Amino acid sequence: MSNFTELDMYLFGQSTHYDIYKKMGAHVGENQGETGVFFDVWAPHASAVAVIGEFNDWNETSQMMEKLPQSDMGIYEAFIPEAKPGQLYKYLIYTPDGRKLYKADPYASTAELRPGTASKIAKPGEYEWSDSTWMNKRKEQENFWEQPMSIYEVHPGSWKKHPTQENDGFYSYRDLAKSLADYVCEMGYTHVELMGISEYPFDGSWGYQVTGYYAPTSRYGEPEDFMYLVNYLHKKGIGVILDWVPAHFPRDAHGLTDFDGAPLYEYDDPKKGEHPEWGTKIFNYGKNEVKNFLIGSALMWIEKYHIDGLRVDAVASMLYLDYGKENGQWTPNQFGGNENLEAVEFFRHLNTLIRGRNKGVVMIAEESTAWPKVTGDVEDGGLNFSYKWNMGWMHDFLDYMKLDPYFRKDNHNKMTFAMSYNEYERYILVLSHDEVVHLKCSMLNKMPGVGEDKFKNLKAGYAFMMGHPGKKLLFMGQDFGQLQEWSEARELDWYLLDNPSHRHLSDFVRDLLHIYKKYPAMYQQDVSWAGFEWINANDSYRGIFSFVRKSKDGKNDLLFVCNFTPVAYEDYRVGVLSQKKHKLILNSEDPAYGGADHKRQVTYTPVKQECDGREYSIPYPLPAYGVAVFVF
Repeated sequence: MSNFTELDMYLFGQSTHYDIYKKMGAHVGENQGETGVFFDVWAPHASAVAVIGEFNDWNETSQMMEKLPQSDMGIYEAFIPEAKPGQLYKYLIYTPDGRKLYKADPYASTAELRPGTASKIAKPGEYEWSDSTWMNKRKEQENFWEQPMSIYEVHPGSWKKHPTQENDGFYSYRDLAKSLADYVCEMGYTHVELMGISEYPFDGSWGYQVTGYYAPTSRYGEPEDFMYLVNYLHKKGIGVILDWVPAHFPRDAHGLTDFDGAPLYEYDDPKKGEHPEWGTKIFNYGKNEVKNFLIGSALMWIEKYHIDGLRVDAVASMLYLDYGKENGQWTPNQFGGNENLEAVEFFRHLNTLIRGRNKGVVMIAEESTAWPKVTGDVEDGGLNFSYKWNMGWMHDFLDYMKLDPYFRKDNHNKMTFAMSYNEYERYILVLSHDEVVHLKCSMLNKMPGVGEDKFKNLKAGYAFMMGHPGKKLLFMGQDFGQLQEWSEARELDWYLLDNPSHRHLSDFVRDLLHIYKKYPAMYQQDVSWAGFEWINANDSYRGIFSFVRKSKDGKNDLLFVCNFTPVAYEDYRVGVLSQKKHKLILNSEDPAYGGADHKRQVTYTPVKQECDGREYSIPYPLPAYGVAVFVF
């Protein structure tokens, strides 16, 4: 009896076999009353395929696979009674020109710990989830963009390490669960975004050159251990987002490149199928079986592992045929343009399917260009992502923050420009791992000045970011002022929290995050001018920005004042929108953050005195690099 039926083949050929991971790969099963393991692989160019592994002492001829006769699709299958969960295996591909290729299983559920490259037979059975409260709440959530989202981006292998060097000191998925959840809850983040979970061979790629699209990396444990991590985070009220990389794959010999002796997962045309800059292969988004491979992977993470969203890496590289290429290195589309029309169709299929089948799940695009309607509806020509990383805001923000305060007055518009296009997409403001590597400096060391000035600059920057419309993302270590650039090879410098300046920064970010979650004005109307109003966007000479965030019901609106110069203004006055009393809820000069404001007034009553074009205003002695947040 075949494991892979005619219906399976039909759906696979239409790119609509959404549970393909339950059929392809290695699965414990029963055949004619005998228990064993079914192996299924797609290899249409092969002349023959064998399964080799620990169950047959890697004998290259003892377990030849049968090419299923129902179609010419090229599905090979074998049932091996001797195979057991936990054993390693590979496919041996015999090519028509006489070569032998030793390939890991593209659909493997788990893999050998690197530097080994074999696939591993997973244990059968279902994990006993206990996150139903979270999952039901997610499913019932309407208008996700009106909910708070502050993301903590984490590379598990370098967040913390054990003192022992066994397995590079990695925390296992289970070790990570409590430590990470405790930290995230204390700080006030709503989600974690995990880098490098899909299996990959080279630590230095950070997980962005994937070989196992269906396998949680074995660096930190088994698939059920990863499920434990997700389940634990959910029970603590924390959402889980994964980095997912459908843009390209590495050339490693055991991987997808020329899988069956010829281009299979990649485009045949090297001008379409290769990234010269990255040295990687590009998936063939026009081939249904390849689309099904990727869509099946995305669905598996969401439906099998209860993941709450996927951050799709390098979307721009998929959308543009000439991305990272010179003239003569790329092939135009059928209309002579540089758009990859097949990738556009793939995204529309993927996002519509995932968001339709899994209410409350978010799809996030790392997209760095002006491609229109990335988060727009398919019916309106959009790609139907839930969110787009706002890379333009990030570049402008960092350009401004790195300047000596004297020169900021000439670059004031860098901090206001993002609001001119804010309504075009649903954005996430990001300060990701990419901004603290490759000699770009840590966030703290990007700041001008010396000593405490760096910390004060960063506090002002983070306050502006948290107040600005858009969901938020900070990479690990940025919230306490990591000094070194990030490296995947070492843990964060947690000892810095014993230093008062770093502890004060951490406490300031913690309180910002909790304010963000507490007040709907901070997140309810991110994509509309109804949720934001500048009080003064043009105070460039003094380097001060003031604005209001508004809730739908007009209650508990927030006034932000951020001073980006080392000049204090004892006579500062800010215009207000309401005659209500304004309560100071965050003051960067509070002693709790290392400041000297021991007797700062808490409640401010607006007076009828014109300021910033407003009839009413409040006086507020504004410190150097001072941040003040009021609720009214």
